[in-house]
Amino acid sequence: MEIKEVQLKNLQKALPSHLRGSRETKQAIKELIEKQFINIKISTGEKHVSLNSHKQKEIYDFLQE
Repeated sequence: MEIKEVQLKNLQKALPSHLRGSRETKQAIKELIEKQFINIKISTGEKHVSLNSHKQKEIYDFLQE
């Protein structure tokens, strides 16, 4: 089963409790959006995020650094 998108709040719940809602987490999400690594869309009144499939190589290279 492939997950295509997830609610932003559920993504944050997957993080360790000390990072949920922190300034660092919000900044990291903002940077991922600016780099166009993740896409944000409003669905059912909630923000949903997904990886940008067109940036797979760049995401992989970023993770290797």
